Amino acid sequence: MLPKLTFRDEFAIMKFNRPDAMNALNNAVIDEIDIIVNDVRQSDAKAFIIIGGGEKAFCAGADIKEILDLSLPEKKAKAEKGQSIFAKIDNLDIPSFACINGYAFGGGLEISLACTFRVATKNAAVGLPEIKLGLLPGYGGTQRLPKVIGEARALEMIMSGRTLKADEALQFGLVNRILENDPLEETIEYAKEFTQYSKSTLGYAKTAIKRGLDTSLQDGLKIEADVSTLAYMSKDAQEGITAFIEKRKPNFRDC
Repeated sequence: MLPKLTFRDEFAIMKFNRPDAMNALNNAVIDEIDIIVNDVRQSDAKAFIIIGGGEKAFCAGADIKEILDLSLPEKKAKAEKGQSIFAKIDNLDIPSFACINGYAFGGGLEISLACTFRVATKNAAVGLPEIKLGLLPGYGGTQRLPKVIGEARALEMIMSGRTLKADEALQFGLVNRILENDPLEETIEYAKEFTQYSKSTLGYAKTAIKRGLDTSLQDGLKIEADVSTLAYMSKDAQEGITAFIEKRKPNFRDC
């Protein structure tokens, strides 16, 4: 079964739909994720949420059986395709949230790393176990994980292949918070902490931070000056400043 996209208020919600296979990423699932992310980009959603279907897994990673018979060029092409699709999530203008409600291994953790934020249920477990198969992560794990938790901890996770429980993932900074009750409802409430603000300004903030991570501090400050100036030019900035002066809640219109 393929992932499903639904819209609820300002949220676009993608649910993995292969619980019998631990929501593993086969070719059809990867292709459908691409379609879904494109639909989200063209929508009016202010946040994108990804959650696993079923009770056990968010996403247990790639479907290994599909990979076995591929040639080396086909294996490389498959990795590059997954990287490209996950990069679309990473590059969304709106914040994205991985609701890790169970196991997130390999490609499952990698798609969550492409999200802006990660939250996890108490029974969640995450890891990049590819080293145990004589392999490496291929959907961005070696590149995004160090940016999230630092080089030393990323090396430890990838080179040992060990699993982190939810509380340790929180300590590592891999997840932003632990969920106590209904995973989707709590994730939506968390996302509302961001979607109450201007959609365009949220995009500017994300752009400034992500572009700055790939350059020097001096160049990053130039990026900040340029992007913050763009924010000043928006109608939402004028509304926010006016509301502050008038001591009222701003009415942002995402423009």
